[in-house]
Amino acid sequence: MVGTRRDIVLGGLALFGVASVPKPAFAAASSYFDGTAIDNGVTFKRTNFARIDKRWHRQVVKYFSSEPIGTVVVDTRHHFLYLIMENKTAIRYGVGVGREGFKWFGRATIDRKSLWPRWTPPPEMRKRHPELPEFVEGGSAKNPLGPRAMYLLRDGVDTGYRFHGTLEPGSIGKDASSGCIRMFNEDAIDLYQRCPVGTAVQVLPHIADQAEGAAQVSAAAPIE
Repeated sequence: MVGTRRDIVLGGLALFGVASVPKPAFAAASSYFDGTAIDNGVTFKRTNFARIDKRWHRQVVKYFSSEPIGTVVVDTRHHFLYLIMENKTAIRYGVGVGREGFKWFGRATIDRKSLWPRWTPPPEMRKRHPELPEFVEGGSAKNPLGPRAMYLLRDGVDTGYRFHGTLEPGSIGKDASSGCIRMFNEDAIDLYQRCPVGTAVQVLPHIADQAEGAAQVSAAAPIE
């Protein structure tokens, strides 16, 4: 195991935060999209990956860890999510993470998954942003969860956090959410397909910070 097993620490007021309010600087950047695609009968904007720094592109990397194959590990400092695979490799995804005051770390489990989920802003978020609607239907162009949501629970209790898509591709690689882990919509679809219910998740400030000796250091490098 990389690091010690710790309880999830919820940051600031993000006890049940799901996503941050879309920021016009990101949402209005039409260059981040390129055409449309259809998924389960829903048309959505495709990410323009030519506009995205290659470091955030999904890729297979070398990865050394004592975590079991199939575990998801999030390095929040460097904005990467790793799905551990065979032969000391992992699929690495660029992600957006919680902004200051909304960060959290610890272990959880993907205990529920949803296609084109409805988004219901939690009460705490609506207090901060009373202009938000009571809910946004799944598949809506204004739904910040995008095409997929994977719900993170601990001991059967909902943490309030999810892995999900985004309306703001420009926020990937940044501290931008209210605690949830944002992904490009295409990456959220990919991870959803690969992670069954019960998948173990570990969210860390930084992978190397949790190492307890050289044998346990997790490291990743692109496979050419």
